[in-house]
Parts: sequence; structure tokens; C-alpha cells
Amino acid sequence: MRSTPSLFKSRETLALLAACCIFLAMIEYIIPKPILFIRYGIANIPIMVSLKIFSPRMTMALVFLKIIGQGIITGTLFSYIFLFSLSGSLASGIAMIIIYRICKDKISMVGVSITGAFASNTVQLIIAKYLIFGKAAILMAPPVLIIGIVTSLFTGIFAELFISKSQWLKTKLSIQGQYAEKY
Repeated sequence: MRSTPSLFKSRETLALLAACCIFLAMIEYIIPKPILFIRYGIANIPIMVSLKIFSPRMTMALVFLKIIGQGIITGTLFSYIFLFSLSGSLASGIAMIIIYRICKDKISMVGVSITGAFASNTVQLIIAKYLIFGKAAILMAPPVLIIGIVTSLFTGIFAELFISKSQWLKTKLSIQGQYAEKY
């Protein structure tokens, strides 16, 4: 039985994509935000890439690594802010996996990104309503959802461009296909 090159094994690829998530989370953390808790979602690009190469279980493992990494980077791991990150990232990850699996041939990464952002923002607004702002959270909904859709549009476009032009991803998918055919 032949083995695939180390770079293309799932664990190594998971670690690489997790490192990319954490790096992008650091970049995202230093970019000024128009509203205090808004994130641009660029750390989700590796998660969108993972939809092409991983099972849903491995993609969720990547989501968890991203959540923990972001919590460590931002210093919020043991704070109420982490609850927002955890709930939003889980909702986003699950929504992106579902929409991608159901509509794989009919949806671009832009649609996947917007779906993930909408799920994340909706869950976070619900948590904000019950934990912090009460009924006033409804006032936050329009700007949060609009900013989320706009930023996820750009994130999705970037993910789509990366997926279509990445030689690394093409090689990865090619080797996965050859490996699946032989075994």
C-alpha cells in the first residue's frame, strides 16, 4: 500500500489550515472595526477551502481549532466574548457545511460565505439579546446583518479566487482523487 506525500495527509492539512485561520484571525484582530464586536470573517477563508477537501467532521475540527486559536490570540478565551465567538463560529461552520453539501454544484463560495455570516450574526444577536442588551439588541440587527453580508461577500470572493487559482489546492485534490481511485 502506497502512502500519500506527507503534505497532503489530512492531519497535516488540518494543521496547515488551522495555522492559516489563526494567522488571519491575528490580521483581522488588528484591523479597525466600524462596530465594536464586528469581525470581517477573513479567518473563515481556510474553512471554506476545507469544504472542498475535508469531510464535515474534519471541517468542524478546523472550526474548533479556529475558535480556540482566536480565543488565545485575542485574550478572550475565558470571557463572555468567547461565548459570542464560539456560538457564531459554530453556527457559521454548521451552516456553511450544510449549504455546501446540499448545493455543492449550485452555489459559489460567495453564497457559502454569506450563509455562514448570516448564521453567525443571527446567533450572536440572539445571545446578545438574552445576555447583554435585552430587547435593545433588535436595534443592532440591521447594521450587524448588513455589515456581515457586505464583508462576507468580499470574503467569499477572495475564497472563490483562491480556490480557483491555488496550485496547492489543485494538487491536493488531484492526489486525493488518485488516492481514492486506487484504494
